[in-house]
Amino acid sequence: MADHPIFTESIRRIRALLGETGLDPLQQQVLERLVHSSGDPGLQPLLRFSEGACEQGLAALQGGASILTDTAMAAAAVRPMAKRTLGTSVRCLLDWAPALSPPGSTRSAAAMKQAWPELTQAASAKGQPMPVLLVGSAPTALEQLLDQVQEGAAAPSLVIGMPVGFVGVPESKRRLAITALAQIRLEGTRGGAGLVAAAVNALFRASAAFAAE
Repeated sequence: MADHPIFTESIRRIRALLGETGLDPLQQQVLERLVHSSGDPGLQPLLRFSEGACEQGLAALQGGASILTDTAMAAAAVRPMAKRTLGTSVRCLLDWAPALSPPGSTRSAAAMKQAWPELTQAASAKGQPMPVLLVGSAPTALEQLLDQVQEGAAAPSLVIGMPVGFVGVPESKRRLAITALAQIRLEGTRGGAGLVAAAVNALFRASAAFAAE
């Protein structure tokens, strides 16, 4: 998959700005895509990877894992790269969302309660890895997923946890951080649909590069 010259030059400049990061090649690609998408090299000190997270996520996608996003915007940003590379199924949590928020909850949390059992059961029936989860906007969806896993549900192959905002966001990220889940996350209040899409698209690009070798 040939890169556009503007993209190539952008990555060259980003690498010059970042300097030596100490990241492994896959982690570096994720960081570069995040900076490219946001225009913000200041994301570097906020980015966290669990050990082997990128490799686990890439292997799951190559093995046929689907992707679940929390917003239509993230799904729209991922689908073109998914289609061009691995043909991965990309689902949006809102497909399961009720019309109104349940009392004391949110539409996203209610949707996660329905979607995750359905998707994991489908993956098991097909012999596929568990879905990769992208959360860029809804900390309540992330919390609900963590509740399910804590109660014994199947774990995602990878969580890209980057909800943006101030209410419930840092708390959800801190809770994710102390789990054993494979994860890529941004600390603090930054995040968003564009960033979770950029992170997983970096893995798709890596899959295309491996396929070309």
